[in-house]
Amino acid sequence: MEKFKSRKYHLTSKLVLLKAINDIYPSFQVIFRNSLNNGVYVTINGKNYVTEEEVKKIETRMNEIVAKKKMIKKIKFSSEEITQKHLENIREDLKELLETTGIISFFVYELDNYRTYFIEELYDNTKYVDMFELYPYDEGFIFKTPKEINGVIQIPPMIDDIKLAKVYKESSKWNDIMEVSCVGSLNRINLQGDIIELIRVNETLHDKKITNITEKILEDREIKIVTIAGPSSSGKTTFSNRLKLHLMASEIRPLMISLDDYYVNRDQIPIDENGKKDFETIKALDIELLNKNLRDLMLEREVEIPKYDFASGQRKEKGEIVKISKNTIIILEGIHGLNNSLIEGISQSHIFKIYISCLTQLNIDAHNRIKTSIVRKMRRIVRDSISRNFDAEETLEMWSRVRKGESKNIFPYQENADVIFDTSLAYEIGVLKPAVERELIKIKMSSPHYDEARKLLRLLSYFTTISDRYVPDESILKEFIGGSYFYNY
Repeated sequence: MEKFKSRKYHLTSKLVLLKAINDIYPSFQVIFRNSLNNGVYVTINGKNYVTEEEVKKIETRMNEIVAKKKMIKKIKFSSEEITQKHLENIREDLKELLETTGIISFFVYELDNYRTYFIEELYDNTKYVDMFELYPYDEGFIFKTPKEINGVIQIPPMIDDIKLAKVYKESSKWNDIMEVSCVGSLNRINLQGDIIELIRVNETLHDKKITNITEKILEDREIKIVTIAGPSSSGKTTFSNRLKLHLMASEIRPLMISLDDYYVNRDQIPIDENGKKDFETIKALDIELLNKNLRDLMLEREVEIPKYDFASGQRKEKGEIVKISKNTIIILEGIHGLNNSLIEGISQSHIFKIYISCLTQLNIDAHNRIKTSIVRKMRRIVRDSISRNFDAEETLEMWSRVRKGESKNIFPYQENADVIFDTSLAYEIGVLKPAVERELIKIKMSSPHYDEARKLLRLLSYFTTISDRYVPDESILKEFIGGSYFYNY
């Protein structure tokens, strides 16, 4: 058997799960919704909730299919080959996708006369996927497959992302409001000329959420520091500035502080296990100085906030002299904002923590999800090309290190947040598409990132292009494509 690949293992296990549910509940539709609790949250349309007994029944059937070492047949299709006769037997979500895209290719997989399609490759036999776990959760269940953790292939540990689950439910309601469920419905709205209204509704929902967060902060008069944390390409800077405007409109004087200005000089940055400078670790920050500055500010003393020069990798000689008053709230933005060691010696009653990230995204269809880390990767490719003169190959080269840092320094703390804000926009991949494609096609076949570039290009082919002229200047998306009210590229 080839080297373990968690993605391929997961997708093949998903086919086994779909087959098992089809055997037991042939008239119900399965929907893979989002990543949750170290797995994927799954619901079954037609069932208000899935009982523990039903989950065990599904899992038993999966084990039977795996034990029989069933062959998985792959049939390559393109949308050109799909006839009207085929369309009559296809799920509505897939039918809408096929009718609203150009020529696309995909794989139809058959397991014991059950067929569905995937855009990535699966194993050719069920015998390779004998590790999985299901348990009831909310209206559906969590589906878990193994990952390689510290060199050991194992099912990830049990966690309960209570706050994230709430965000996912809210996002689902937002999509209902916008009448967009999968990529096909987004394409239909775009082709019908109604995309401007969808963008306005989506952006208004973002603004309404920021208003609600502002009101929550102002309800507690003890709050003096708001920390904002999130992984790369979440839109932290735009969100911080929009929150600042909302606070100012409520007669609050916000003071913006970026954790980036507290980096130690580059020659003092810690080295990781691969001998490279680790800019993601909290030890790369001058925490002692940050703590002192925050304590002094809380006592309404005058403080010099450092300014970091990223070109030289050194702190500038002079920083900014600041002092706060009773109606000031400090906004502290950076990836470590949820780590309690960031702010020592200050009562937690004075601190309000916000976690932001691109947490949800439209699925291609009911069975094929788009990982939100892929959307952040696209955002990063576009921003790097515009603001840092990095090509897509450079961005992809560093991405695995960025993701590793997030897993270590950000994700373990996300449930510490008082509130979670989802920065994703239902329409954004359609806007990002031309710029991402322009960068990805430059990657040559000899590159180690060529296969990844092809996969991203294949994904983008499912989306119709949406003009960036419809995106408001204050949108989080403008932080990445340029033209932001808060940025000067």
